[in-house]
Amino acid sequence: MFANFLIGLREGLEAALVVGILVAYLHKINRTDVLPRIWLGVAIAVGLSLGLGALLTFGAYGLSSEAKELISGLLSIIATAFVTWMIFWMLRAARGLSSELRSNVDSHLAGVGWGLVLVAFLSVGREGIETALFIWAAVQASGSTALPLVGASLGILIAVGLGYLIYRGTLKINLSKFFTYTGVFLIIVAAGVLSYGVHDLQEAGVLPGLGSLAFDVSAAIPPDSWYGTLLKGTLNFSPATTWLEAIVWLAYVIPVMTIFVASGRRASATARPRTASASPVAAVAEGAK
Repeated sequence: MFANFLIGLREGLEAALVVGILVAYLHKINRTDVLPRIWLGVAIAVGLSLGLGALLTFGAYGLSSEAKELISGLLSIIATAFVTWMIFWMLRAARGLSSELRSNVDSHLAGVGWGLVLVAFLSVGREGIETALFIWAAVQASGSTALPLVGASLGILIAVGLGYLIYRGTLKINLSKFFTYTGVFLIIVAAGVLSYGVHDLQEAGVLPGLGSLAFDVSAAIPPDSWYGTLLKGTLNFSPATTWLEAIVWLAYVIPVMTIFVASGRRASATARPRTASASPVAAVAEGAK
């Protein structure tokens, strides 16, 4: 549940920051008349994300077990690729996000600003699609449905509230540290989702080694125990892990974590000192007042 809460919080906060920047900039340049275009784009993006989640949840009914395992395994790998891209993209783009969005708004403001629907849709839709895909994969990996969805929903609701407080200037948060710390944890979560996807492909007969276990600690960590459920729900840990799953987990975590930490240190070293309140939304909103 916590992993899905974190996904909802991080992705929801990214989307909330994007919307806050767009709204604040339109207030700043006195074009509030086109604000409905922004909200229309956001609504379409949310609808698409919910539709994708429903398709992933109910679209596999009637398929054979092997086909379901194959689809689940492939989508888990795709979800891992998406969340990895998202982690590194936010690390690079956070400081220039505001200027990039303002440039997009300027280029679509002609006339009544219908192009802003596309700007808002693409900006928010990216986060929504990533969220739907990764949460679905995490739900499949944990074997539960209710708690992961509750966790993700709580994360999104809190993110919306935080985004509003940041926009109003009520809350000051160091976004760089927030995205760095959550990125480290999400790399571990993504490794578990990737490992689960490999296991699904093994069960589907696409990959070998289903019966070749690297370790089996089911006696010490029963899958149905509270701590087994906790490890499964947060880190997608499997007490019985095949050699291929373990190799893939290590082959993902070691290089990705190393590159992420090194990139974060370089970004901190080259960036000029900033205060915790120097968020892109706060900067634009301050100019709008």
